[in-house]
Amino acid sequence: MTKRDILVTSALPNANGSIHLGHLLEHIQTDIWVRFQRMSGQNCIYVCADDTHGTAIMLKAEERNTTPEALIAEIKAEHEADFGDFHISHDNYYSTHSSENEAFSGLIYNKLKQAGQIKTKSVAQLYDPEREIFLADRFIVGTCPKCKADDQYGDNCEACGATYDAMDLINPQSKLSGAEPVEKASTHFFFALSNFTDFLTEWTRSGALQTQVANKLAEWLDAGLKDWDISRDAPYFGIEIPGETGKYFYVWLDAPIGYMASFKNYCDQQGNINFDDYWKSDSQHEVHHFIGKDIINFHALFWPAMLKSADYRTPTKVHAHGFITVNGQKMSKSRGTFINARAYLDHLNPEYLRYYYASKLTASIDDIDINLDDFVQKVNSDLVGKVVNIASRCAGFIKKNYDATLSAEPKSPLIQEFISQSGAIAKLYEEGEYSKLIREVMAMADKANQYIAECEPWVKIKQPGNEIDVHNVCSDGINMYRILIGYLKPVIPSLAEKSEQFLNVPSMHWGDIKKPLVNHKINKFKPIITRAETDKVDAMVAASTETAPTKPAEKVVKADEQTVEGISPQIEFDDFAKVDLRVVTIINAESVEGADKLLRLTLDLGTETRNVFAGIKSKYSPEQLIGKQTVMVANLAPRKMRFGISEGMVLAAGPGGSDIYLLEPHTGAAAGMKVC
Repeated sequence: MTKRDILVTSALPNANGSIHLGHLLEHIQTDIWVRFQRMSGQNCIYVCADDTHGTAIMLKAEERNTTPEALIAEIKAEHEADFGDFHISHDNYYSTHSSENEAFSGLIYNKLKQAGQIKTKSVAQLYDPEREIFLADRFIVGTCPKCKADDQYGDNCEACGATYDAMDLINPQSKLSGAEPVEKASTHFFFALSNFTDFLTEWTRSGALQTQVANKLAEWLDAGLKDWDISRDAPYFGIEIPGETGKYFYVWLDAPIGYMASFKNYCDQQGNINFDDYWKSDSQHEVHHFIGKDIINFHALFWPAMLKSADYRTPTKVHAHGFITVNGQKMSKSRGTFINARAYLDHLNPEYLRYYYASKLTASIDDIDINLDDFVQKVNSDLVGKVVNIASRCAGFIKKNYDATLSAEPKSPLIQEFISQSGAIAKLYEEGEYSKLIREVMAMADKANQYIAECEPWVKIKQPGNEIDVHNVCSDGINMYRILIGYLKPVIPSLAEKSEQFLNVPSMHWGDIKKPLVNHKINKFKPIITRAETDKVDAMVAASTETAPTKPAEKVVKADEQTVEGISPQIEFDDFAKVDLRVVTIINAESVEGADKLLRLTLDLGTETRNVFAGIKSKYSPEQLIGKQTVMVANLAPRKMRFGISEGMVLAAGPGGSDIYLLEPHTGAAAGMKVC
């Protein structure tokens, strides 16, 4: 198969603020696709940049008493740190405020002008007489001309949804000075987009866009395209139009050109990559843009039309995604759900979010909701309880009983079954169907855990004559784990790297997944990922909330609540029903160094293992407990102790000391069975 040459971009974050969950959705989506391509052996280059131009940047710098150049340098450093900590693998992260972007913007403009695609006309705009600046719609407020609601922006009313021209606002006011704007005419430059209707009608149906997107654009094409205003008047922070004084390119002209500028900068750094090979009009290389659906008109109408007119190639594909909601609502600072990257990183593992986004993302432009309770449950159930659980269940037996060496050949047919899914999983990556991919991999993880549970290596190892069987079962389990981690590597690269260290293998490529490890020595298994904790999610939300949360009211015990001395107030049945009691098997027990009463128990729930500290050392020695079944509270929040994290509680009864007894169910209860 011929190696593909692929250039990939994400939409450019604005240099006017921090990276937040919305930016991360797109960059994680892109990064997963890029990492898969690289893992599959393709030549895939990923570039991006900060979008640095426009009135808002200029005003933000003024507000901070600094220069726009200093502001964008500071924000760029922040953005790069945030993306790096989320394992986003940009090959080059650049800026639209660059010599390359200025050169390409001027070059493309002049090509459009030479082709007769630039027009000029006089435009009447609202002007702030005090600040001596033309006002963009966002900097004008007034009364809606339709419903008469006050304090509405210059282009649409949030109260009634009406759209209108800023000139139609009643009592308009500049947000910059409070002055009443005046109407003033200025000469503007337009790109003749209306001349490209036929070309765009064909291109939007070429397969470069999702069907949903192409259908939406067809509505605009049928309604007739308008020429596009590509200029702004001074003062403006941006690129000056060649041959003009006081006229600047509108930020949306030079922003997509920033993809070319960042790539050219990367080519110059590397020295062995030819820019024209990717961007010439007849290029056989690929260019993929990942964007949000809110900017599809710029990327699927203006951008391809400009490229066509300037004799450059058009994108191979534009991958659009939907918006983000949190707990079913728009991100909100007052609710603490407008979460910045750094606020997340201060409390949670970045791979949790990478995995959760992957479990939600499809090839459509449907919106995605982050339900924070579901987030915690899915991470703990899938990554910790299903995938990593396979390694933790098997590694100890291999290390302790078989000199850390896997068996001579795989025995379980599941291994070949999992390997046979390689092509289907690769296809889902290519198509951006990450959610389906995750479901397929988790179905394999369920089968692997069921296989290990049915084989019961922790029971068989204590019975003479089963040494070979246990070796085969646990070796097969390790190989299944390796396959699953290989399939998930583009999603969770850090966890995959730690797994490769445990497996004692070099960085895995896609083809390696098909080759089981035999007679292979592994390293000691160390905790690879911890459970997501609800209190850390709550802390993240609290840190993102602008208004201080109201102090919860103290519980008042009513006079009619029945109480007995030494016993807490009664609870309702619904309260008790929240307690999840499970029958579990103790597969390992060991003393805790420095603790007189504690034992560290490893409990098998059937679908995952948990570590729990229990104060029962006065009654039981560790070897007495291995293989026993007991009852545990499975949904108790993890508790950080001096000796580690306890992930639940086992139930025991008795007066204490040496008279304390684990609750043991009747013989034959299955691990993980819920006690009703």
